[in-house]
Amino acid sequence: MGKLAIQGSKKARNRRESGRDFGARKRKAFIEALTGSCNVKYSAEQAGVAVSTVYRRRSADATFRAEWDQAIGLGYSQLEMMLLERALHGVEKPVPAKAGDGVMRHYDDRTALALLKQHREIAVAAASRARVDRVEHEEACERILARLARLKERLDGSIETKSSGDGAAALRWALRVVGQRGI
Repeated sequence: MGKLAIQGSKKARNRRESGRDFGARKRKAFIEALTGSCNVKYSAEQAGVAVSTVYRRRSADATFRAEWDQAIGLGYSQLEMMLLERALHGVEKPVPAKAGDGVMRHYDDRTALALLKQHREIAVAAASRARVDRVEHEEACERILARLARLKERLDGSIETKSSGDGAAALRWALRVVGQRGI
């Protein structure tokens, strides 16, 4: 399939689409294939674009990078749900028997344990981030209060400064707000 294009001269010629062409249609096809497979090479082939082109676009285009990350996240979520379904409800497997063939349900405990471990690690990491954020918040509040105390000393006249009256008024306001909130 070719496009009509002007190449080198003023005469229009048919040319083949190259693997470096990456328009909206190919971009959408790539993202859809990536969501279903989590495989970049396969997705690039499905979209009809070179792998190097998608990586180049990823490094240059933040929106595309976000779409890519979302597609990978969705793909892995789908895979995790499928594995969880199999771990919870099992998979039917044929079992040969002397009297006739039968079917048994197989539950993959290793997969279930791996999913539980991963879930626990994610939960612990999220709790750790929340704790660090709280500690950082408290430290920032302490730094601000210390700075306000130094500014109050200047305002009271114990330390002479070259600050203008507007700065002193702003400091009085900040100290009033801090005092009202009990920070």
